[in-house]
Amino acid sequence: MPVYCYENKSGDVIEKVFPIDHIHPKGFKFHGQWYSRSLQAEGVNTPSASGWPIECIGSGVHPDDAGALRQCFNDAGVPTEVSNDGNPIYKNSRHRKAALKCRGLHDKASYS
Repeated sequence: MPVYCYENKSGDVIEKVFPIDHIHPKGFKFHGQWYSRSLQAEGVNTPSASGWPIECIGSGVHPDDAGALRQCFNDAGVPTEVSNDGNPIYKNSRHRKAALKCRGLHDKASYS
């Protein structure tokens, strides 16, 4: 079952567990204080305020294959930084599109 983190204005964090088929709340009141979902506390990778650069977990590889992914990008003429975790780091939407294309990947939700 997934664990979700919620944080109040004071920075106190509560972990809540919900069944997979249950819709988790965006926030709730607990002991008179409002708690909102905290992606930072969950360790979820969110893009910066400007949105770029982004570390893409969805198109990442196993950490042992990070070097091969770097080489793949260089061979295709799309030099791309790859984190130690094996996730590519895209500089902008054009760079992301080219890097995905060189690997035969396509993001249906990219709208470009």
